[in-house]
Amino acid sequence: MSKARLLMPGSTIGIVGGGQLGQMMALRAKYMGFRVGVLDPTPDCPAAQVGDWQIEADYDDTDAIRQLAERSDVLTYEFENVDADALDAVSDIVEIPQGTDLLRVTQDRIQEKTFINKHGIGTAPWRPVNDMDDLRAAVAEIGLPAVLKTTRGGYDGHGQFVLRDDADIDRVAQVRPWAGDFAPSILEGFVDFAYEASILVSGNGEQYVTYPVVRNIHRNNILHITIAPAEEAADPSSPLAQAARDLALRLASGFQLAGTLAIELFVLRDGRVLVNELAPRPHNSGHYTIEACSIDQFEAHVRGIVGWPLPEPRLLSPAVMVNVLGQHVAPTRALIATHPEWFTHDYGKAEVKHDRKMGHITVLTDDPAAEAARLEATGCWDDLKKD
Repeated sequence: MSKARLLMPGSTIGIVGGGQLGQMMALRAKYMGFRVGVLDPTPDCPAAQVGDWQIEADYDDTDAIRQLAERSDVLTYEFENVDADALDAVSDIVEIPQGTDLLRVTQDRIQEKTFINKHGIGTAPWRPVNDMDDLRAAVAEIGLPAVLKTTRGGYDGHGQFVLRDDADIDRVAQVRPWAGDFAPSILEGFVDFAYEASILVSGNGEQYVTYPVVRNIHRNNILHITIAPAEEAADPSSPLAQAARDLALRLASGFQLAGTLAIELFVLRDGRVLVNELAPRPHNSGHYTIEACSIDQFEAHVRGIVGWPLPEPRLLSPAVMVNVLGQHVAPTRALIATHPEWFTHDYGKAEVKHDRKMGHITVLTDDPAAEAARLEATGCWDDLKKD
């Protein structure tokens, strides 16, 4: 695709998905003068609370998506589980600058790994797996430990099964979603990484800009803390920063990216970088950009899909971002009055659930490691065991 069509304030952005990413996207779009419509099945969802109007319907409701398209000048999506065929069906009446090729690639792990590898970028070793015979052959080739992942769907550890020995292989046939009809999957070899990281890249179809490499700490397969920048990438000329920026720009160019793309990374002990997964939209690990950068990931996304030029993001301050899950809402709220340094974001979700992302806190600091330790010392996140 070519550069996204230039749209002016007053135009309408239709967002498929009304969660917290849609909410922050809508907030930034409203600041920029755009009107915002949201399609989401949940009444008064987070994005609808700050948008102009909502269509209450499921994400695969083709009639509702057409209605959204007819009322919008451009469509975008806030998560991967969107019906690409339904979007293609309305591409004749509305701009969809992100396109559906990006969506289809990131919806399917085989397509995703293949795309990444074809652009000369490394991933963990992997093989497609469609039945138990495939699984045993893949294990023989890749070895154990390894992780079995469904090719489609799955997030925060769902749709994944770690194989550590032969007994685990035998158990696969009794474990959902592989019990019964074997779910199409990939087997991915374990990587001896030093830590997990990510980088954001944004574009308008022709021009691409990147954000700093950040370090991500997970608990129970859910992102817990992001440290920006990753210590080894604090200098933009460092090997890690340069390698990550290079691969980000290669992928953005390959997709002719419009909007923001998140690239999850493994930083190996020898300093090399592998790509873990792609997310075709703003990302949890980029929330720090709201306070810490000259342009946040949501404005960059909006600029990209409405054809505006993108300034190169500048990190104005190192920062730490920590997720507030359902069980952390009460303890963090109890401390708000004593922590003026906290930038507290609440997503406005109606129901508080255990392990559900309800908000996040960002702290600007000259010493991210020390600040992360101070956040942990509050006790608010003591329930999270280390992975």
